[in-house]
Amino acid sequence: MRKLFMKCPGCGTTHFINFYARKHYVCPDCNYHLTLSPIERIRLLTKPGSFKEFNKDIHTIDPLVFPNYDNKLKVAHKKTHNRSAVKTGTAKIGKYNVVISVLDADFMMGSMGAVVGEKLTRAIEYATEHELPLIIVTASGGARMQEGVISLFQMAKTSAALKRHSNKGLLYISILTHPTTGGVSASFAFLGDIIVAEPNALIGFAGPRVIQQTIGEKLPEGFQRSEFLLEHGMLDLIINRAKRTSVIENILKIHNISVQLKPKTKQLRKPSTARQDIMEILALARHKNRPTSLELIQTIFTDFIEFHGDRAYADDKAVVGGIALFKGMPVTVIGLQKGKNTKENIYRHFGMAHPEGYRKALRLMRQAEKFNRPIINLIDTPGAYPGVGAEERGQAEAIAVNLLEMSDLKVPIISIITGEGGSGGALGLSVANKVLMLENSTYSVISPEGCASILWKDAKQSPTAAKALKISAFDLLKLGLIDEIIPEPEEGAHADLKLTARNISESIHTHLYQLLTMNANELLQQRYDKFRNVAFYGE
Repeated sequence: MRKLFMKCPGCGTTHFINFYARKHYVCPDCNYHLTLSPIERIRLLTKPGSFKEFNKDIHTIDPLVFPNYDNKLKVAHKKTHNRSAVKTGTAKIGKYNVVISVLDADFMMGSMGAVVGEKLTRAIEYATEHELPLIIVTASGGARMQEGVISLFQMAKTSAALKRHSNKGLLYISILTHPTTGGVSASFAFLGDIIVAEPNALIGFAGPRVIQQTIGEKLPEGFQRSEFLLEHGMLDLIINRAKRTSVIENILKIHNISVQLKPKTKQLRKPSTARQDIMEILALARHKNRPTSLELIQTIFTDFIEFHGDRAYADDKAVVGGIALFKGMPVTVIGLQKGKNTKENIYRHFGMAHPEGYRKALRLMRQAEKFNRPIINLIDTPGAYPGVGAEERGQAEAIAVNLLEMSDLKVPIISIITGEGGSGGALGLSVANKVLMLENSTYSVISPEGCASILWKDAKQSPTAAKALKISAFDLLKLGLIDEIIPEPEEGAHADLKLTARNISESIHTHLYQLLTMNANELLQQRYDKFRNVAFYGE
């Protein structure tokens, strides 16, 4: 007799099975995402009728003649009606062709043995040969113990195949579901260009019970859950199942667009004269209502999808970034983000990036290079975060590596100082082909207050320091250190977000159109010459 009801494993609430089906098998009471079979996941994610399975007849054998393994395989086959723990094939998401592979948690916990490794590798190779995006949906306990080191080697095999796929500049989206652990998490699951997860999924290498028994300590609440991993920099996104298809489709759209930027006909109005009082400029640069990077991103660009994390330690809230469209053209956009009030500023570290923020930015810039996307950086920061933790995690090294790597990225880079350009913290995102400044922004080696305290032992001398440091956009343009001043509304950028954003957009358009006429070698040489020629000396 067919079951009519189902109890939610998360909260215990009972609903009709058909009700769950209409809700994408997500509990409406606690948002628990129920386990699905591969075919159900494929049905929810892809265009109806588009999935074409391949390598269906590859089945598992018992290479080590492991005790009782044969019986376990029979039970798994009877339970799932599948011959292995993964389904692979081609499908459409929206109008986009993809190769998709989905693991089956009900087939021996979705563990990876030789057949799972072989089917995944063939799917990856097919995607590489046919230059298709790859999507892998994981649900696995890890490597399959009954196949010993044969199983272990599948981790290397699938990873090597993914490297070849990546080397061709192809997109791989990894979707992590409950559970994703062990050898699967330590191989293909965490190698996606973009890694997304369902809410509250168990994700990690060693299982929580193993960890707790080994270290003899109680684990923190939410340990190894999706939200924990997002906070610790390992995921780009957590997406509720009901919204997942539209988000994945938008990501595919941005990676499939090929648009030529049209020449700009209207010329940007040039700022008239600089404000005479440098402290007035500084006050406007620091104004509490000055447009933030996120406000500018949401006004200048369309289809913005924010990505998170440095893949190593944390998601720095002072750095925002992701992919978007600029006048229909795919770009990577990154910003140093301040808050508008004390609570927001504490959350955003007052716009001061930690090492993980610079590493997140570099990860996104390297991704932009892979997919040949221009990079737009919006900078408003007092400086890099000064703290014990930041030093422990290598603040100086993180900035230094950004300077090194940005000098060699083979795509156009435009960096815009929109508020404060504080020292190395700003420079860490400013090794660009074009460096632009809003009219009332500043760019300095040190804050005027810091300079006055060090040189004159008197913070009251900060106006003298500010004037001497030549921190205004007009001063820096005269010195040849920046490429353009972007005009602001008369009262300052905070007075009119839309006008400020429009001026920035027009400036980006002008410079990006010029940079797109250059090949990779020309971009690299122009960027090198820009900084190489900053030379003031006598001999």
